Parts: sequence; structure tokens; C-alpha cells
Amino acid sequence: MTSIEKIEHLMESPPAEHGFAVKMMELLVIPTFVLDVCGKVMIWNRACERLTGVSAYEVLGTSDHWRSFYSESRPTLADLVIQGRTEEIHALYHQQNPRGEAGNNLCAENWCDMPRVGRRRYLAVDASPIYGNDGQMIAVVETLRDMTDEKKAQIALQQLATRDGLTGLANRRCFDDTLHAEWQRALRQQQALSLLMVDVDHFKEYNDAYGHLGGDECLQRVAGAVASEMRANDLVARYGGEEFAVILPNQSLKGAAIVAERIRSRVEQLHLPKQRNAHQYVTVSIGAATALPSGVSESSQLVATADAALYRAKHMGRNRISLPDTDTI
Repeated sequence: MTSIEKIEHLMESPPAEHGFAVKMMELLVIPTFVLDVCGKVMIWNRACERLTGVSAYEVLGTSDHWRSFYSESRPTLADLVIQGRTEEIHALYHQQNPRGEAGNNLCAENWCDMPRVGRRRYLAVDASPIYGNDGQMIAVVETLRDMTDEKKAQIALQQLATRDGLTGLANRRCFDDTLHAEWQRALRQQQALSLLMVDVDHFKEYNDAYGHLGGDECLQRVAGAVASEMRANDLVARYGGEEFAVILPNQSLKGAAIVAERIRSRVEQLHLPKQRNAHQYVTVSIGAATALPSGVSESSQLVATADAALYRAKHMGRNRISLPDTDTI
């Protein structure tokens, strides 16, 4: 018999059996609470106390159970079932899966604040209504599983797949995927999309002077300088070797040039000497390009145009930015 079936049984049991069943629920190792049709807590078992840090006596008979999970008022999964608001699950939970013919049985996953224990936890939650002999809902039971460790491991694996191990920036695969997605979005919204190609000048000489460990540290410092100039929706990636790429959604060529100059200046201000006891510092060259995507253009053209601009910046003496002849491609 599942936990849900046990609770359904206790709700329809004679008083003596009811008391035994409630006691059994208290001892379940699965964090569980039960709400009546008014949204008040009927059962808050010991496992739920351990998970949330909130004692049963604090919430029994109240509707304050949400405070155990969130810093700001919001319904739990059980509340959505009671209030007939199951369609809101998509807005409130990261992952969700309505079950049952009527969609009244819900399961979802979400990060919870857990104010009392002082640390966020990723919980998998199930909420199921309990019906009396007359077919009317009499309660909703919610069970919880702490999946924080599994979620963190999943995030770590995702980062390994999309992050550059040395700099922590997006890797080439992530860049390619993001550029494709941003190109499609710019095409739908008829917005400009800009790209910067950033290359560390004379990096081989730096590696020769300081060794590979010194070269790695240099790339990490430059990566940090480039990333510090990004907006929330921009993406900076390690494109390969000592070259970085910056995707600037909804940014004009003029705006991209301003960002490029800030990056160039920020790297120069790192004062990383090119050679030991030298007064010349590491610099970058930057090529910029902007596109207004259309049905006949492709994102690869944007990369090619930015690459050509970078080549011109190198050819003109390095430590500078270069723009294409026209605003769009």
C-alpha cells in the first residue's frame, strides 16, 4: 500500500483505526503533510519537521505551511489542488507533470527557500486529493523528496558540457547553440544582433615568457575582464585558444563598438606585462559585426564578418577595434 493509499484509508477508518493510522503517518520516513479542504494543516509528520525545521505544533490547524518553504507568500502544490488552480503549476514550478484523468493529482519539482533551515533545497513534490464515500474532496496529501544533491550533480554535469574548464566561460559548443538561438530570436523580432571576436595580442610571446601556467592565468584574467562588461543577456565564450567571442543581442553596431572599446581598455588596464621586466602590457584586438537577420542570411555570415574585422584590427597594428564597412550583413 502506498503512502497515499494509507492516508486515504485512514480518512475513512473507524476512530480507533484512524488514530493508529495518524500515528503511522507521523513515523513515515517520507516528509508528508495533509491539508483539509480549507487549506489548514491536519498532519505534519516528523520527517517534514526534520526537512523544514518547523515543528508540527507551529503549523497544525493553520494555513501558514507555505512559510516553511518560501520567503514570500505563494501556494504549495496541495493548495493548488484544493483551490482548483492546478493550471498555475506551469508558472510556479520548474518541472511539472499533472497526473490522472482530471489532472488533479500533481507532481512537480522546484527550488524552495526553506527559511527556517537557512538553505535552499530542491524538492520533488506530489499532491493528491483524498475523497470521501460521497465523492467529495476531504483533504489533500503532499509528500516531498529532497533532491538537492541530485540536482546539483545534474547542474555540474550540464556545466561540464557547456563551460570552458580553464576560464569558466561558455565553451564553443555553448556559443554555437546560443548564437543559433539568438539568430532565430532576432529574426522573429526583427532586432539587430551583434558579435565581437576578441583575440589576445602576441599570446605566444607571453606563453614563451611565462610558461603555460602563466599563459593560463593570463587567459583567466582576460576572460574576467571581458565578462565584467557584459549585460545579463549577453554571452561571452572562449571561442578557441586565446580567442573569445561575445554575443550581444539587440545591440547596434555603434553599441557593439562601445562595448568593444570598454573591453579593450579593461584588458589593457590589467597591466599584465608581455615580458618579464617589461613596461608593455597584454592587449587585445577586437572585430565587431552586426546583422539584421533575414530569411536569406545565416549566423555563419555574422561570424565571418566579425572574423574579417578582427583580422583587419591585427593587420592595422593590434590593440584596437575594427568595424565592417556597413552596419548590417
